Amino acid sequence: MQHFPIFLDLDGKTVVVSGGGEAALAKARLIMAAGGIPTIISSEIEPALQNELNGAARFIFRSPKQTDFGAPIAIIAIEDGELAKIYAAMAQSQGSLVNVVDQPDLCEFNVPSIIDRDSVTVAISTNGASPVLGRRIRAQIEALLPARLGDVATFAAKFREAVKDMIRPARRRAFWERVIDGPIANAVLRGDSVAAEKQMLAELNTFNAEALRGSVHIVGAGPGDPDLLTLRALRLLQSADIIFFDRLVGDEILNLARRDAERVFVGKAKADHALPQREIEALMVAAAQAGKTVVRLKGGDPFVFGRGGEELESLRKAGIEVDVTPGITAAVGCAASVSLPLTHRDYAQAVTFVTGHAKGDADPSLDWRALATLNNTLVVYMGVGKAQQISAQMIAHGRAPSTPVAVVENGTRANEIAVKGSLAELPRIIQAAKISGPALLIIGEVAALSDADDLISIVGDHRSAA
Repeated sequence: MQHFPIFLDLDGKTVVVSGGGEAALAKARLIMAAGGIPTIISSEIEPALQNELNGAARFIFRSPKQTDFGAPIAIIAIEDGELAKIYAAMAQSQGSLVNVVDQPDLCEFNVPSIIDRDSVTVAISTNGASPVLGRRIRAQIEALLPARLGDVATFAAKFREAVKDMIRPARRRAFWERVIDGPIANAVLRGDSVAAEKQMLAELNTFNAEALRGSVHIVGAGPGDPDLLTLRALRLLQSADIIFFDRLVGDEILNLARRDAERVFVGKAKADHALPQREIEALMVAAAQAGKTVVRLKGGDPFVFGRGGEELESLRKAGIEVDVTPGITAAVGCAASVSLPLTHRDYAQAVTFVTGHAKGDADPSLDWRALATLNNTLVVYMGVGKAQQISAQMIAHGRAPSTPVAVVENGTRANEIAVKGSLAELPRIIQAAKISGPALLIIGEVAALSDADDLISIVGDHRSAA
């Protein structure tokens, strides 16, 4: 975050605008929409600006002087870059916060793209780098927000003091979540204020008497790219009181959660467990029993080699309300990231997922003969450390040494590495690309179709670097 976003109260306050053209008019409109009073200073003020702002703005028909800039905010909206720099310096000398249109390097603040829903205001900034991008984002968000959303905020404000008086502090957030996410807000959005108020009064009178109930959501975070997070997962992250997360969940995804949510790292790597599985389950049970909304956030999909089934069992035995939100599993996300079709009518009519590690990090009990003779796509999770054994077992049980393989580390992320070669070369591929995990091994004819770098080019690059 390069700039700190704030919302200023401009009601009744003067804002100096240097300029008399279209850009000055656009800024003046925003100022007046927020209750501010623009003072337009320019030796040339276009008639259209004068006509629209007549009676609503103050006009000074000359070039700005240093003493003109004493207002809290000054906007320089002229095309002459050198002159704009001079005026910006004048305004800063008088203590004004300065925005210079189309010159972000001279700005002390940026005017964002704005979504106005009365009491609800959404501001989007690209730090002045791309106003067009800001407007595009605004258009996308506009389509998601109901027209009466501001009415919900106004309705909530009307009952804010009553909630403070009647709902215990520890339960207020849960109360407001029920209001905003439930039928009361829906009634406001459809314009039925009578029904909304009736339901609100009923909730105020009964909510404290209800038992404090927590819940757990086991949520798949996908393979790493935050754009691949499901909408439901995003909603749950933004409502969680506490998040238990794995090492495969990056900051880009965690930063989408509620800012005040407690975050607890419970990640695991081979032979390096932050917490034993039983302790993780006990922590989730305790948090839910304390009335908290718990999100158990796992990389990929929680039910594909994610121990989600074990945790679901444990939570249900403890009588905890629990549900599961699927995520894009690593095999699907990573394969797509390198343009590798896991199935293909010409090469593979099936795909099999296996893990390179069993419970307690033991070697998995796999039917290598069956896996080798299926002759379809085989995806091995957590198989980097066992690559030598996997290659040897597959070849020993009938898979051709020349079978294409691909290895994808940190798939879908900015630091993704993807390489390919043959089954016989699998350990060499991993060594040449310096892959340590987390990574997937994809074995089968479809691996040759991927965009991954070929082993020959990897070895060549290493030699040239040496």
